[in-house]
Amino acid sequence: MRLGIFGGSFDPVHYGHLLLAETCREQCALDQVWLLPAAASPLKQDRHVAAARHRVDMLRLAVGGHPAMQISTLEIDRGGVSYTVDTLTAIHAQHPEAELFLLMGADAVADLPQWRAAARICELAILVVVRRAGTAEPSFDRLQTVTSPQRLELFRAHQVTMPIVELSSTDIRSRVARGQSIRYRTPRAVEKYIESHGLYR
Repeated sequence: MRLGIFGGSFDPVHYGHLLLAETCREQCALDQVWLLPAAASPLKQDRHVAAARHRVDMLRLAVGGHPAMQISTLEIDRGGVSYTVDTLTAIHAQHPEAELFLLMGADAVADLPQWRAAARICELAILVVVRRAGTAEPSFDRLQTVTSPQRLELFRAHQVTMPIVELSSTDIRSRVARGQSIRYRTPRAVEKYIESHGLYR
């Protein structure tokens, strides 16, 4: 099984997240993509996020009916700060037969050598680097310190280009707080969930 792993806060999930997941699934011929909402991101510990149950429920509403998209609560169930290497290690132990693909934005490539156990991450999963249409190819040079030249070429071969979608969870939360519309920024079911549960007010 070719299994894509896509982690994030998803606070809330929006069409940019969903398009990234679907574009990677298609271009890399992935059998499944797992979306993993973080219990607490090491990069966002200073920010309050919506309760885990709300973020999971919104994700389930967003991908409902797509047979290749699954929600994994592995990081939430584990609790604490979510480190990618721990998540990949756990998934590999549970599914040793699966080939893992870690989906990430092009901006994350430069920072990856600073991540916990970056070399192990590069061993456990093929990095699928997503860039927006019309933007330059990301530089993989900084990864030379954490992986082999052969592995680096494999990562380069799995780049994905997706349409430009200028959406962010930060903007959606801000619009909700100001009483502005979020229609067509997130699935209608997620929009109604945010409204009915009074999130981000």
